[in-house]
Amino acid sequence: MSESKAKFTYYMGDTPPQFANRSEEECAKILDYYSIPWMYEPRTFVLERDQEGNVIEAFTPDFFLPEQNLFVELTTMKQAHVTKKNMKIRKVKERFPEINIKLFYKRDFLKLAQKYDLSVEGDHKE
Repeated sequence: MSESKAKFTYYMGDTPPQFANRSEEECAKILDYYSIPWMYEPRTFVLERDQEGNVIEAFTPDFFLPEQNLFVELTTMKQAHVTKKNMKIRKVKERFPEINIKLFYKRDFLKLAQKYDLSVEGDHKE
């Protein structure tokens, strides 16, 4: 992770975001461009605990958009990893039915990247 050098007007966090990859930073720039308040990884959802109560599976979505009450997870990864994320999002929805969450796939982000002439080459996560 590296701290973003971009200045964000609509970021609602207390410390500068440390994006895991370039796609997340570019997505944050789009949110800021459209004056959409956002938070970066503000909440982790515990999906499973062992018998002693220790967390054995959790999920932290990339963004939260407070005005839309929506968590957003961005994935530009290989299909095998996407399937894993889909399973985690399904678990979040089952365990926390009040939570609104959306997965943006590589094709969704590439459409945005093309529209806004963003560079996403060499992007890696996990």
